[in-house]
Amino acid sequence: MYLIDGTFVHQDSNGGGGTIRNGDTQWMTAGSGLLHIEAPPESLVMSGGLFHGLQLWVNLPAKDKMMDPRYQDIRGGQVRLLTSQDGGALLRVIAGELDGHEGPGITHTPITMVHATVRPGAEVTLPWREDFNGLAYVLAGRGTVGAERRPVELGQTAVFGAGGSLTVRADEKQDSHTPDLEVVLLGGLPIREPMAHYGPFVMNTRAELQQAFEDFQKGLLGSVPAVHGM
Repeated sequence: MYLIDGTFVHQDSNGGGGTIRNGDTQWMTAGSGLLHIEAPPESLVMSGGLFHGLQLWVNLPAKDKMMDPRYQDIRGGQVRLLTSQDGGALLRVIAGELDGHEGPGITHTPITMVHATVRPGAEVTLPWREDFNGLAYVLAGRGTVGAERRPVELGQTAVFGAGGSLTVRADEKQDSHTPDLEVVLLGGLPIREPMAHYGPFVMNTRAELQQAFEDFQKGLLGSVPAVHGM
């Protein structure tokens, strides 16, 4: 969970957990079986405060599906901050590597996750691993992607084709309440394995899914400690 605005509380059956706020990230590896609860604190719900975040699920290859669970608490001040040469874009490297600069997030599936803020009229081209796929998800604003300058706007996702770079450009005019183009750039090494998912479980076969549900019903995934306010 990458939290842009607001407050979020996490707790899991492996002892991981904490509270994240503006710009923080909580990175949970479910591994061999984990129960968790995550929600905004009761005070934020009662006051009607702002909450704006992004949740990303990263699949694990079959050989790592049953690895030990882990939890990472990544503060906003820990992300690697970069700028484009002309200063038109601010890049926050949350996980993975971008042109030799590594983010704090440790992932078992090779990925790169970057939050870019691009000022109106600015363009940024980022080097990208050719064996990675690549996509851009627009959090706010309007702009274009790729050499063809295909338009994208709030809530849309663009998928890039093959190549060694990603290009994003912000429109000259933005809405008054979203002065810049805010976009999350994601990519990873394709796993290319069968995938079966249902509810919160992601496995490789339906038989493994059935086993996961049986383990849950038997209480083998543990229990989440009581947390005040959740």
